[in-house]
Amino acid sequence: MEKTYDPKKAESKWYAYWEENGYFHAEVDAEKRPFSIVIPPPNVTGELHIGHALDNTLQDILVRWRRMQGFNTVWIPGTDHAGIATQAKVEENIRKTEGKTRHDVGREEFLRRTWAWKERYGSRILQQLKRLGASLDWDRERFTMDEGCSKAVREVFVRLYEKGWIYRGNYIVNWCPECSTTLSDIEVEHQEGAGKLYHIKYPLSDGSGYLQIATTRPETMLGDTAVAVHPEDERYSHLIGKTAVVPLVDREVPIIADDYVDMEFGTGVVKITPAHDPNDFEIGMRHGLQQVQVIGQGAAMTEEAGRYAGLDRYQAREQIIRDLEQLGLLVKIEDHEHAVGHCYRCDTVVEPLVSKQWFVKMDELAKPAIAAVENGEVRFIPERFAKHYLHWMRNLRDWCISRQLWWGHRIPIWYCSGCGAEFASAGEPSQCPKCGSQEITQDPDVLDTWFSSALWPFSVFGWPDETPELKHFYPTTILVTGVDIIFFWVARMIVMGYEFMGEKPFDQVLIHGMVRDALGRAMSKSLGNGVDPIEAIDEYGADALRYSLVIGVAPGNDLRYIPEKVEAYRNFANKIWNASRFALMNLTDFNPRMQNMGSLALTTADYWILSRFEFTANEVTRFLERYDVGEAARVLYDFVWSELCDWYIELIKPRLYGKSGDETRYVAQYVLWYVLKGTLELLHPFMPFITEEIWQNLPHEGETIMLAPWPQPAGLSSPVHERAMHKVMEVITEIRTLRSEKHVPPGRRITAICQAEPEDLEILSQAQGEIMNLAGLEELILEEPGRTPEKCLSAVVEGINIFLPLAAMVDVEEEAARISKELEQARRELQRAEKNLQNEGFISKAPQHVVEKEKEKAELYRAQVARLEALLQELRD
Repeated sequence: MEKTYDPKKAESKWYAYWEENGYFHAEVDAEKRPFSIVIPPPNVTGELHIGHALDNTLQDILVRWRRMQGFNTVWIPGTDHAGIATQAKVEENIRKTEGKTRHDVGREEFLRRTWAWKERYGSRILQQLKRLGASLDWDRERFTMDEGCSKAVREVFVRLYEKGWIYRGNYIVNWCPECSTTLSDIEVEHQEGAGKLYHIKYPLSDGSGYLQIATTRPETMLGDTAVAVHPEDERYSHLIGKTAVVPLVDREVPIIADDYVDMEFGTGVVKITPAHDPNDFEIGMRHGLQQVQVIGQGAAMTEEAGRYAGLDRYQAREQIIRDLEQLGLLVKIEDHEHAVGHCYRCDTVVEPLVSKQWFVKMDELAKPAIAAVENGEVRFIPERFAKHYLHWMRNLRDWCISRQLWWGHRIPIWYCSGCGAEFASAGEPSQCPKCGSQEITQDPDVLDTWFSSALWPFSVFGWPDETPELKHFYPTTILVTGVDIIFFWVARMIVMGYEFMGEKPFDQVLIHGMVRDALGRAMSKSLGNGVDPIEAIDEYGADALRYSLVIGVAPGNDLRYIPEKVEAYRNFANKIWNASRFALMNLTDFNPRMQNMGSLALTTADYWILSRFEFTANEVTRFLERYDVGEAARVLYDFVWSELCDWYIELIKPRLYGKSGDETRYVAQYVLWYVLKGTLELLHPFMPFITEEIWQNLPHEGETIMLAPWPQPAGLSSPVHERAMHKVMEVITEIRTLRSEKHVPPGRRITAICQAEPEDLEILSQAQGEIMNLAGLEELILEEPGRTPEKCLSAVVEGINIFLPLAAMVDVEEEAARISKELEQARRELQRAEKNLQNEGFISKAPQHVVEKEKEKAELYRAQVARLEALLQELRD
């Protein structure tokens, strides 16, 4: 092994080796228990970001672990066509390079260019996943618009359509003026911000007065078709059934009663605009109100807006406020914090509009998906996310699935101009099935991206065909994903799984939190605090990045990305490398003869490390079984750094150097090899590259650590030896501490006296060589409790009295002079502080915090004087 570990060299070498030998690939094997995961398909135009790095590291850890346990493990890679995002990229490119729009180039040419864009950039993120070490089955790579997935999408649409659960109708939808398409409710991000609340007078039609309403969007008042009050609001009960006049458009509208109105908000009177507010739309449906659309799809005012037609919605707002003020109808304007919906792609403020769209009825579809989580058939980890899921699922609106885009799965609906028929087809029809006319046209819209990704757990295995893969690997074992797409994706996969497969798509859903910056802020382009994981891999190595992202992080919790933390786990990798390199230098003549561990003449240290290794292996397995990857990583880190590297290797160095004979050297070699090899196998899912590099240099069986058996309990647990070794380590640590306090040079050998009961003396006697070596002793005297040695530093640990004769450690006269000098200085400082505290002028005039600080100093120096006096007395006795 080279002197220093080179992550770049190891990563490129071993990933190519794994791929070339097909270690990631799994075939259907009925004799093996399956473990299957589908990747949350990243956008085809995307770049690997730090959230992807966390998500895929967690998946890879679970996949590598289960593969080593002997499961028939498959992890399906793939990408999502990402309708809005991809179309926006291509449109931007056409605009920048040619100054044209997609309409200028036409649908067919635009789609040709988009496929070319996908081929050019689509595999970029997958190549980046390889840099991370993701052991995906690349032979099974899928794309949400490949032939198989497209077939599944059309089949699902047609079945739901024929069942009556897909329909087209006018409904209020979220419209993005920038992307020129509808958005589902969960594609709208509500952002809190500073706004205004406008109080406006609406005159009563009979001239008897006016009603005062408050609105955040005065431009929508031009589309008002009612004014509403609560039916139990006594202030306005006499007005119900009468009419009011909408200012500026002079439209006479009814005053209606509806339970939706909040009597406590504002004046208890609200304007109703069915064409521009989801709640108003529902009220309008209940009361049969007219829908007047005054804002168009481009966010400009329509002809219905009268003299404001053509103005941008915000320009219209300003003009309307000026006009209301001139008419004396503007009462006041207040500052008002409220949430405004933005497009999740381009951040444009969304406009609610009534539009003819395609919808999926969700009431019946949701029932089995709700029951599955309620009865524990599908389990969320952590469990608290089940409550969020159930709350959302129990309050579902019908899902708007049509998008006014060109890139995506085109809606498989055709219209016949001959007989006016509308029909769905999973194929490519050439004529109308009702009248035989060939004058048929396909619906121009495409499906919501999430419609196809909702089928991902079964479409990737070949559904609707009953393939062997579908039978063997479905339902998948676990889904690993972020908290931000529980509703976008997770819920819809569960819905579709029950509807089309008759069972759940996965057993468990492991939710991880968000990766935030060092200040705890969400990462965003606007803040410029995003992290490119590839840059971190280039600087520190993939293993270091992976470990830093998972260690100590509980499922579902957010974590902070701190570069120093990645650097720390780069140092951890170097620690493993250096320890392994030392081990290999001392294993050059070693051959692990197949023999029973019990036949070896093990020392207390050997028994201890074997017991600690078994404990660690059991704990790592236990935490992984619970999907608590962060705790598994922490347990491993503590064992490797402290117990294996800092203690065991140091303890056995004299034996490895042959100072205690060949037989005990072989035993030390065997135990070191056994524990190091097993530790690398435990570490492999977390740090795949460095573990493969070292493992290949150790005596081993098999072609790759990836397929090495996961460490199993071997009956090596020994609480007796663990307790014994704990005493030995405490004694060594205490002697080292006392030496350090006296500034004893590391190379100076000293004498130590340990007084203990016979049982503990036996323990110390068996480890006498290790204690003397690691504590820097020339002599270790072991005796039962009795006389107290003179002129010694002393301490008590684990019931063992430790005495270190000062004469062997320091020059008594020189040390006494040094302590006397420190004592004199401390006494002067104490005298000064006490003098200040006895001074009435100081106490009365100085600020309170200064007085308190002086009191603290006095206490500090008083304690220092007492300690130094005790040390000086100890030297003189």
